[in-house]
Amino acid sequence: MADDSTTIELSLSELREVAGYAVACARPALAIFERERPDDRRPRAAIDTAQAFADGAKRSKALRDNAWAAHRAAQETRDAGQAAASDAARAAGHACGAAFLHPLAKATQVKHILGSAAHAARAFELSAGDDPAVGADHIAQSRILAHPVVVDVLSRYPVAPPDGGRVGELIRQLDASLRAGVASSNLRICSPQSVDY
Repeated sequence: MADDSTTIELSLSELREVAGYAVACARPALAIFERERPDDRRPRAAIDTAQAFADGAKRSKALRDNAWAAHRAAQETRDAGQAAASDAARAAGHACGAAFLHPLAKATQVKHILGSAAHAARAFELSAGDDPAVGADHIAQSRILAHPVVVDVLSRYPVAPPDGGRVGELIRQLDASLRAGVASSNLRICSPQSVDY
């Protein structure tokens, strides 16, 4: 694992895989936002733009514009007391932000990889009366969705930082779960019982 002072290798195809993962984690929460704001298309536009990048479109200004628009929608719903919708919109904004994961080995970059999953999980929790079991279920689903390329990219960064409130907790849970899967895979590979003679 790299430290905070180094850069890491990061290809465009890996960025596309990370963005596709972020979209897959964020998309289910769109329904929460759209129930509250059926005429507000900003989060959906963010997810669609991030998906287009994941599918091969250029990394363009449209990604940044749609990310900011989704974050503005998140702030507006937060201000209106619609907390679940706010986190759903943040998940969409982070899906666009995943395309701008920096090749700097800083713990703060982990949010570009896992932020969509964590905000979507928080949206589901809040929508279910602030039930942490619902968030844990979404985190478990997000773990399953993580392609090995996403896990490999994540493993190049330091672990998620110890801040960020409940969303930060959800990021750290997913981060630890994905890294544990890599560690157990490495143990199986190195285990003498796994060698065929």
